[in-house]
Amino acid sequence: MLQAHTFEHALSPPLNSQSQMEELSHEFTILVVDDSPIYRKLVERSLSNGHHAVVFAKNGRDALTLVSEHHPAVVITDWEMPDVTGIELCRHIRADQNDLFTYIILLTSNSTKAQLIEGLAAGADDYLTKPFHAGELLARVAVGQRIAELQRKIQAQNRLLEDLALTDSLTGLPNRRAVEHWAIRELNGAARHGFPFWVVMADLDHFKSVNDTYGHETGDRVLKKFAELLRANTRSSNICGRLGGEEFTMVLAHVAKEGVRIAIERLRQAFEAEHFVAGSSTFHASASFGISGFQGKKAPEFSQLLRDADAALYAAKRGGRNRLEFASASPA
Repeated sequence: MLQAHTFEHALSPPLNSQSQMEELSHEFTILVVDDSPIYRKLVERSLSNGHHAVVFAKNGRDALTLVSEHHPAVVITDWEMPDVTGIELCRHIRADQNDLFTYIILLTSNSTKAQLIEGLAAGADDYLTKPFHAGELLARVAVGQRIAELQRKIQAQNRLLEDLALTDSLTGLPNRRAVEHWAIRELNGAARHGFPFWVVMADLDHFKSVNDTYGHETGDRVLKKFAELLRANTRSSNICGRLGGEEFTMVLAHVAKEGVRIAIERLRQAFEAEHFVAGSSTFHASASFGISGFQGKKAPEFSQLLRDADAALYAAKRGGRNRLEFASASPA
């Protein structure tokens, strides 16, 4: 949370009602929480001309449900309520905060410094003393919207950066880091429940000669096509990714050895059948595959399974390429 949230209204230039309301977006949702029907009506009237949705809760317990349903950008809550107080509501919202930021304004009839400090420490961003002026409430809501929108944009950008950090930029597949994160968790589950777990390493055959002969742009098209076929042949419950260069991986669980063989052979044949055009030339490409596996109660390190699959891959290369090979230690 930005430390200046509470004081931004004091730093912002005065706004008239029209300009304040123009700043409120059509998707902007406000939750008003107050056990007093009089104050609920006063707040409703103050916000009646805005381009936003306003939902009301008569108590803190109902407010918690509405927060989960509507993910409001701003919550305006009374301090004193019979079931869940405004302070407790603040703490609940901050403890259960999803990826959408909520700006909280406390309404209180007590303006002592100790109480206001308690409210801000509980997670409130601003406060307003009862009885309040409609224009001041509107100004504080406008500030809340700006901050909530800024925070939500930052959160969206952070999610994008996280996605980029886990995605191969050329193929759009998960990268090594993403595959390892997923696979380590699944490997632990395989050990607990005793189901088979497989790691497949794939390497495009003679890929350097593709780049040297037809250019890197054509090479990229070959990589993208293999990635497309790899994705199409990977169940949603499994994962595939690009490790780097012309190396790819697939991690499968809950599949018998013969099922893995059939799936990888289908992928191998599909890629071999593709033809690529580069200028006046047409060519085919192929890939080799190494497969390692585990089934039991004591899981090996995922890195060890990768090394075993890599060793099997090189055995496939030595055996003539465009084929698959299981690691010697793979389960039957």
